[in-house]
Amino acid sequence: MIDITKNVDDGVLVLGVVGDVDASSSIELDNAIKEALEEGSQKIIVNCKNLSYISSAGLGVFMSYIQELESKNVKMVICHLNEKVEGVFQILGLDQLLKIVSSEDEAKKIINEL
Repeated sequence: MIDITKNVDDGVLVLGVVGDVDASSSIELDNAIKEALEEGSQKIIVNCKNLSYISSAGLGVFMSYIQELESKNVKMVICHLNEKVEGVFQILGLDQLLKIVSSEDEAKKIINEL
């Protein structure tokens, strides 16, 4: 089960992910990111403070947008990954392809520098 909140703060779209992202709920994460891009968001923070688990399907969602984000010059920062989830991102090398920081404040600070 997943819940995704949306909040625009000073021109930055913050997507808050709550719950577990697994094979069935990864569709909701995909739809949230797709919708943000279709609406023309140029700065997106994905706050994972309340994300407790992510499956390979959830990781695949992030992977599937890497090229599109780059081609559209959209800045995306992921923040607040718990230790276990961050470890999975690191094992797959996604921490080299996506900007991951520890807090939403840090994400807001650097998103304008990217």
